[in-house]
Amino acid sequence: MSTAKLGITQIGQIALRAQDLERAVIFYRDVLELPFLFSTGDLAFLQCGEVRLMLSRPESAAVDHPGSIIYYKVTDIQQTYDQLRNQEVQFIDEPHLIAKMPDHELWMVFFYDTEGNTLALMAEVRE
Repeated sequence: MSTAKLGITQIGQIALRAQDLERAVIFYRDVLELPFLFSTGDLAFLQCGEVRLMLSRPESAAVDHPGSIIYYKVTDIQQTYDQLRNQEVQFIDEPHLIAKMPDHELWMVFFYDTEGNTLALMAEVRE
């Protein structure tokens, strides 16, 4: 089914579970430097471009698991990787080439947040 028929145009919000909400807010706000919007009860909201990130304590065992991988676009993947390593972010690998496209190279590196969720940095490197 085409998204044009449904009217879906972009992601508006992504929810990630957080065992320790305060610790997760510090990671996303202070380490990844996403603008903090507000918190209410067991929820906290941050902004990443046009997408809102919702951190929430798990409401039940069914949703108490790490979330999907979120890929954060960056301009300089090596510089961002170095900055986050200096803040003791736990990386799974090092920045590496994923694919050579006709007009750019796609680079990625994967890491964990404080709640065990896998995240990634991605960069489209043009020559």
